[in-house]
Amino acid sequence: MAQPEKHYKVFFLAVIALLVAICVAEIPSCHPHHKAAVVKMDEASLTVNNELDAEMVVSWLSDHCYQCVYQPLGVVPAGPGPGLPSSVDFTVGTQHGITLQLNSSPVSLELCTVHYHFWEHGNYSLWVKNLNDSSVVNCSMITDAETVNSYLPIMVAFLLFTGLAILSAIGATVMGLDAVKNLMFRLGNSMETERLINSDLGFPCRTVETATDTILPTPATPSRRLRSLDTFRGLSLVIMVFVNYGGGRYWFFRHESWNGLTVADLVFPWFVFIMGTSISLSVSSALRCGLSRFSLFTKAVWRSVQLFLIGLLIINPNYCQGPLSWDSLRIPGVLQRLAFSYLVVVSLDLCVAWNSLDNLPVDAWWYSAREFLLYWPAWLCVVVLETVWLCLTFLLPVPDCPSGYLGPGGIGDMGQYPNCTGGAAGYVDRWLLGVNHIYQTPSSRVIYKSHLPFDPEGVLGSINSVLMAFLGLQAGKILLHYKDQHSSIMARFLIWSLVLGIISAVLTKCSLNEGFIPINKNLWSLSYVTTLACFALLLLVLIYYTVDVKRWWSGAPFYYPGMNSILVYVGHEVLEEYFPFRWRMADSQSHAEHLTQNLLATSCWVLISFLLYRKNIFWKI
Repeated sequence: MAQPEKHYKVFFLAVIALLVAICVAEIPSCHPHHKAAVVKMDEASLTVNNELDAEMVVSWLSDHCYQCVYQPLGVVPAGPGPGLPSSVDFTVGTQHGITLQLNSSPVSLELCTVHYHFWEHGNYSLWVKNLNDSSVVNCSMITDAETVNSYLPIMVAFLLFTGLAILSAIGATVMGLDAVKNLMFRLGNSMETERLINSDLGFPCRTVETATDTILPTPATPSRRLRSLDTFRGLSLVIMVFVNYGGGRYWFFRHESWNGLTVADLVFPWFVFIMGTSISLSVSSALRCGLSRFSLFTKAVWRSVQLFLIGLLIINPNYCQGPLSWDSLRIPGVLQRLAFSYLVVVSLDLCVAWNSLDNLPVDAWWYSAREFLLYWPAWLCVVVLETVWLCLTFLLPVPDCPSGYLGPGGIGDMGQYPNCTGGAAGYVDRWLLGVNHIYQTPSSRVIYKSHLPFDPEGVLGSINSVLMAFLGLQAGKILLHYKDQHSSIMARFLIWSLVLGIISAVLTKCSLNEGFIPINKNLWSLSYVTTLACFALLLLVLIYYTVDVKRWWSGAPFYYPGMNSILVYVGHEVLEEYFPFRWRMADSQSHAEHLTQNLLATSCWVLISFLLYRKNIFWKI
């Protein structure tokens, strides 16, 4: 009888075949076009033809750049004669729409503006001429050659993986039919067949401990583990690995330049959120086992130290190149922020957690809101922390910057504050950690042309990451106080999600850039945390309902990396540049090949986590 491992190998081979199909989807992009060789990924070729009798300056502005000044693209000389244009070739970006501004030189008189969204590897011509021999200037854009649909590979990938998921669901359903079970019993060994049908690839019948991915001990009496939590963690981790590997080089799989959200901006806060939920369950489990709060605190401190040190190593990858360079050692990072948030939230929970929830007085006035009111001292501490963040962010004097500045600096805000990237958050990091010990190439450089180092995992943002973990802790309290009351759990998740969504709407004024506190991943702004916590609770409701309530889904394949999250995260960072996670590409300017490489690398880690799960190997620190 076939083993579950073999079934998963077949699945992995199918993934490889699908990825080959994705790569084939962009074959038309290899067809030669006029000037196609001079442009790279996410670029197009633009020829500006000037029939005017004056030199012309061409500038550009991205639609994604808020309150920015135009950037020079180049100069087009005057036409050599009536009806005879002078032409200059430029390269323009295709990720977002662009406004082109054409000014006469040297008087800098605006002739016209053209708004256009170019397509990758396209060839375009912009003709500038006098209309009917008058002084009225006409600017018209013409597409000279066929463009490439750069989104075709990801659409093919989505359809193929969706089809594979549907086939897997159909297969699991068929395997669960009594007739199929009886047939398999007759064809093979009954014990092996029963193990296969009830394996974790099919239905979540396995019973394991309640405690989740923490160093805190498991209870002496095992109870059914909530697979939805590990599935949620694994989903966040898989997306995190994918975007860290490049996400096919699509802009929406990269971090937003400043305000706003992309897919890449969702997953880290979700990971922090579910870490808080795990803390609540594991602390409660450990206290029920009779372990002292002091011993749990010392273990939490040791785990935080380990996470912090591992984080320092993987973001300063000199382990393959010689000794660490202390002069340029980056101090903040993802694991460092996890370590800080974990330690603070564990400490708060150890101060307020109850040893037992079985003997609470049901007639007390606070009983209907016990998952919140019983822990008011911890909430008070979090409110104090948020007050500190608000005061530092909006009241701390920053040299040469306005109070409460939340912008990207550079060419943003019409270029008035080029050295104010991140306002107080950037200033605190540069003052406390030093310019050489924070992230040197922030995402704001791409569009806003900022030149100051800025760290998205900096000091002030870590305060709000504590809030994110604490909101996850609150979700854990709901699970504890309403154990097996599925309707109550989901209702409270939805209520909290609604409240956080309303707070986000007020803070942002339901706008991208005009709110009191815009959604900003670089700053880990308050609205960013409330918005992502709102989304996290909605997603958790969906996963909890399908995995733990209805048992329609076992959580596979995300369940397996969720069970070994530290190993997968550290492993994907350390082995990023090695085969099979990366190889020399035939066409480095192809989204299809990048997407194939990144999806295959991510799938490898899912397979690795599954094999480790089958061998009962878990890396806990």
